[in-house]
Amino acid sequence: MNRLRFLAAALAVTMPLALLAQGPYNYEFTTVKENPVTSIKNQYRSGTCWCFSALSFLESEIIREKKLKDEAQYPDLSEMFVVRKAYHDRAAKYVRLDGKLNFAPGSDFGDVMDVIRDYGILSQSAYSGMNYGTELPVQGELDAVLRAYVEAVVKNPNRNLSTAWLRGFDGILDAYLGELPDEDPKAFRDQLGINPDDYVSLTSFTHHPFYTEFAIEVEDNWRWSRSWNLPLDEFQAVIDNAVDKGYTVLWGGDVSEPGFTRTGIAVLLATGAKPSSGSDQERWVGKADEKAEAPKEAPKEQEVSQESRQTGFDCKQTTDDHGMHLFGIAKDQNGTKYYLIKNSWGETGKYKGVWYMSENFLKAKTLNIMVNKKALPKDIQKKIGIK
Repeated sequence: MNRLRFLAAALAVTMPLALLAQGPYNYEFTTVKENPVTSIKNQYRSGTCWCFSALSFLESEIIREKKLKDEAQYPDLSEMFVVRKAYHDRAAKYVRLDGKLNFAPGSDFGDVMDVIRDYGILSQSAYSGMNYGTELPVQGELDAVLRAYVEAVVKNPNRNLSTAWLRGFDGILDAYLGELPDEDPKAFRDQLGINPDDYVSLTSFTHHPFYTEFAIEVEDNWRWSRSWNLPLDEFQAVIDNAVDKGYTVLWGGDVSEPGFTRTGIAVLLATGAKPSSGSDQERWVGKADEKAEAPKEAPKEQEVSQESRQTGFDCKQTTDDHGMHLFGIAKDQNGTKYYLIKNSWGETGKYKGVWYMSENFLKAKTLNIMVNKKALPKDIQKKIGIK
């Protein structure tokens, strides 16, 4: 997900909106449906939400498929195995394209599926990828070193690329993330029953025809992964059907909004961004403001249409910020519908790492989702030719 626009966007914040966003309005939620997820993780100071969320999603898929009841049996997959393989593939493509490709820590869900399809997966216990002296991911130095390396290679100072440059790149990954263990990632993938072809990415925009596939035009989609395009009402129907049938949903979208709060609420207030520096959480929702005043009433939300959603994307007000894991549905005391969202910022906020995202926020600010093909309603399967 995109990590480059937070400095300019910081100027868009107004104090009243900031106070409204931070204030702990006394929401009372009733869970309608909740599907199993693994424990909350913390990506900390790394731009790897795309991987943390996607592996959380696949962990829930394993739980569902294997009908695991004991949390002690829940899987814990290695995020950094996927990150290092994705960086390897991106470096090769970056050099082939003479540097005309986004080379940054952000990515998308299709990247995770391609890595698992091509290389397999490891458990967290087999490969933590934490070989640089911190307990939580702090990858600014690694990202900068890798970027400088491939930029030097693209300049082609020998006027003929050596056969060593990609091995050198992998050597940096070995130094920072650790050498890969003597285990078979493909065998472990197959043992878990993960098949990347079981999943489909969906979106909803009008600049491409409905019921066709296209690559969403955001820089982190460096693999040019494709998503099926659905009308907004059908797009949301997929999410509701999935949760109702016991599936979870991968969510990617915009969280640089005043209504996306530190306290675990996401509601659709006025447009604008409120990012900061430091951890991934601070980048998008700022530092905690203990002096913020709580609103006395539930904030009113904007209405969302297919047209307003498209305008937000076209005007760069809905951007590629963050990936999370949607696993349930709830309602507040006013009957407003919310989605339960597992984040990767640690056990933070009022709900210990879980966000309650309003239906309007989801409809306006989602870029794409990924679901198991079996979670699609039958009529939508037929419209896009998926069985």
